[in-house]
Amino acid sequence: MSTKKPSSKTPAARKNAAQAAAPSRKVKSEAPKAAAKKPAAKSRAVAVEPEVTPIALMDGMPATDDVSRQAIRLSFLVHDVSRMRRAAYDQLMKPFNFTRARWWILAHLSRHDGMMQSQLADVLEVGKASLGSVVEQLEADGWVERRSDPTDKRAKRVYLTRAAQPFIKKMTLEEDEFNNRILVNLNSADRANLVRMLSLIKESLQQFAKLSDAGVD
Repeated sequence: MSTKKPSSKTPAARKNAAQAAAPSRKVKSEAPKAAAKKPAAKSRAVAVEPEVTPIALMDGMPATDDVSRQAIRLSFLVHDVSRMRRAAYDQLMKPFNFTRARWWILAHLSRHDGMMQSQLADVLEVGKASLGSVVEQLEADGWVERRSDPTDKRAKRVYLTRAAQPFIKKMTLEEDEFNNRILVNLNSADRANLVRMLSLIKESLQQFAKLSDAGVD
């Protein structure tokens, strides 16, 4: 009959061994909890995308020659300057409760009073119906008056009223100050060159429009 060998460990030694084993069991039991928390932290992360501007988009474009890239940059700049100037000019007109479209009509008439309504539409490059609506509003407010053309009773000519004259003088001063502020970094020669170059671009665009209307590629 075999006899069971008594353990050589004392009660104190067995107690210390049990305490030493306890941390390993605790780590195992907490590991799943820590793992469960990771997805929650990941779900709270928010990706912030940087703002992309038209110029920045060019960095991802296929490589082109320098002349082509310069033309693209120039096109973006012309578009941005035009858009930003319109927005700034609207802010200039806001205190006067006057729209840019209404002011352009008065400004053109101040230089060519009595223009035919159809000619005014061509100069401003807007539809005749759209222009007619604005002219009607100006006439109702007492800024302009329409008269029949002496040689063509069906045609209408647009004239400024006396009430419009003080406002035109005030707005001319406001616009002059506005232009000086946005052109402050250009000297007289720069401005002359800019006018010449933009005029050349405008002529090319007008020619492009004519060819497009004629169906010529």
